[in-house]
Amino acid sequence: MQFFNFKSDVNFMKMRLPAAILSLVLVASSIGVLVVKGLSWGLDFTGGTLIEVNFARPADLEKVRSELQQSGFGEPSVQFFGTSRDVLIRMPPQDEAKSSSLGDRLVANLKAKSGDDVTLKRIEFVGPSVGNELVEQGGLAVFVALLCILLYVSVRFEWKLALGSVVALFHDVTITLGFFSLLGIEFDLTVLAAVLTVIGYSLNDTIVVFDRIRENFRKMRKGTPIEITNNALTFTLSRTIMTSATTLFVVIAIFAVGGPVIHAFAAALLMGITVGTYSSIYVASAVALKMGLSKEDLMPTVVEKEGADLDPLP
Repeated sequence: MQFFNFKSDVNFMKMRLPAAILSLVLVASSIGVLVVKGLSWGLDFTGGTLIEVNFARPADLEKVRSELQQSGFGEPSVQFFGTSRDVLIRMPPQDEAKSSSLGDRLVANLKAKSGDDVTLKRIEFVGPSVGNELVEQGGLAVFVALLCILLYVSVRFEWKLALGSVVALFHDVTITLGFFSLLGIEFDLTVLAAVLTVIGYSLNDTIVVFDRIRENFRKMRKGTPIEITNNALTFTLSRTIMTSATTLFVVIAIFAVGGPVIHAFAAALLMGITVGTYSSIYVASAVALKMGLSKEDLMPTVVEKEGADLDPLP
């Protein structure tokens, strides 16, 4: 169903050079930020102890951090968690025996130092070996997903379109990771799940566009590859807008009212869906055209019947 009707095709590919420059700048900047700052790995990947405490009065983060350092708790990371009375404390990796009583010792210390009523709400412990294993498996999951997508699109469509889809996915993932690195948002397992979700979402959008491009190359007798691609993008534009808009409405609602636990997950989806919608139009298709996509690449293979080349009997 078409929600938006266009009297003529939108010339998307007219902007492919500025879009390519923008994409290169964003990807290069994201890689630079990742190299310089890296990702703020969550407890799932680094290992350590996460402790959530509740203060009876609004807490002073600098004072809490200083008190813990003076009491020999290492270099803890301290931040608010939803309200000014709920504080999340991340401790460096500890021996498991120490970690079992770490929460009680920390709460007792904070009570003594601050004179406030402090309550332990939860404590989580992840060993450093488990964290390293999750980093390796998470990276492997993203790599395998991209490889499978390359094979799938190559078999279903054509290798030039497959290359365009993988370049678009690399573009989306890199910019999303650069966004997290720039803002220092914690990267944990929920964010990794969001990145894999972005890969699936972006691919689905790209496949819809590629289906229409293939159909156009087979049906339209006249027109250059750029004109045929513009027609395909214009035809699928209403579907792209409606899908992206309805998805973003839900993600924005999750980000707004879902609480701090799910903020990073929602932020990854917000960034990924926005960039993924852009890349389906200006990256995947543009790369395929740059590789020389033509009508001959997408025409069905004609299988000659046995004996069809024989001369007819007189």
